[in-house]
Amino acid sequence: MQIRIEAFDLPGRTCVPAPGFPGYRDIHVAVHPRARDGQPLAPQPGDAPSAFWTLDCTARRAPAGVDLTGPWIQGRPGQRFIYLTWNGTDATGTTTTFRRAKLMLDAVDPSVAEAALDRGLLIARVGLTDAHGHPLCAAVRPPTVTWSPPPPP
Repeated sequence: MQIRIEAFDLPGRTCVPAPGFPGYRDIHVAVHPRARDGQPLAPQPGDAPSAFWTLDCTARRAPAGVDLTGPWIQGRPGQRFIYLTWNGTDATGTTTTFRRAKLMLDAVDPSVAEAALDRGLLIARVGLTDAHGHPLCAAVRPPTVTWSPPPPP
């Protein structure tokens, strides 16, 4: 099975400084792997018109619903998520991860998860700019992310 993340409304390449926040430039967003020493998947510039990632995963039916696992899926059963990480360069020239968004898989409607399992694809559509114009962060659930299967054949 695969998960396709379709991102839109990216916040731009800079995040201005604020009290207690140094600000960053050359911002990119990527999918973060479960492995601590793994490399982020396909970093996309923060000013791109859109960004797409396709993740391979394993899906199985479990008592609590469809359970998704794989190299890009974090967390325990019933608490799984996909990390989108925001990386940028600060005023000292250091590049670092400064924000993360968790696309919460436990928020996928069970009927959507079942249809996605049957069709082999789960689609997430998510805007990546928060209400303050900054990169989206924290736990992301509907309606901020929309989960759907592909249309029936």
